[in-house]
Amino acid sequence: QVLLVESGGGLVQAGDSLRLSCAASGRTSGYYAMGWFRQAPGKEREFVATIDWSGASTTHADSVKGRFTISRDNRKNTVYLQMNSLKPEDTAVYYCAARVYSTVALTTRDYAYWGQGTQVTVSS
Repeated sequence: QVLLVESGGGLVQAGDSLRLSCAASGRTSGYYAMGWFRQAPGKEREFVATIDWSGASTTHADSVKGRFTISRDNRKNTVYLQMNSLKPEDTAVYYCAARVYSTVALTTRDYAYWGQGTQVTVSS
């Protein structure tokens, strides 16, 4: 079992930056790829970014490419999402997820473990 806890969300203005963190605990000795997803009110959960176990391979959704960056520190069992140039349409609950494979994946069904989410609200 892997427990994921997100932090770093909040209320910001358009153009501001935030860094989300996701701390993993429990059975973290495996080679887990990680992902960030988000869900806005009335919408389905959507892919934001993913990173492989080593950190060498990342993929970002087109909607955040060039503005968001996923990274990880395996010594700290933590994954980050640096979000720059935030827009009102980035407003959502952001979820961290872990999969039991080392390679990246873009769909929710590929991930076995989920955090409780952290709210990001961007005002115009």
